[in-house]
Amino acid sequence: MTGEIIWLFILMWIIATAAFAPLGYFIYMYTKNSGKPFGETEPHGDSSSVVNDFAENVIAYVKKRLKK
Repeated sequence: MTGEIIWLFILMWIIATAAFAPLGYFIYMYTKNSGKPFGETEPHGDSSSVVNDFAENVIAYVKKRLKK
């Protein structure tokens, strides 16, 4: 009985550590970079991206085909 309780206690510690590890990492990165959790990011998403360019081309193509 005591062995089962100790095993359950250890298992719960492992689960809690895995569950709260992302939060700890976020807090660590936030304090490390002076309040910017993941460095310099663009808040408006103005950077070019292959996926965004492809999506814009597909949307423009579909609009052009629908107008005909």
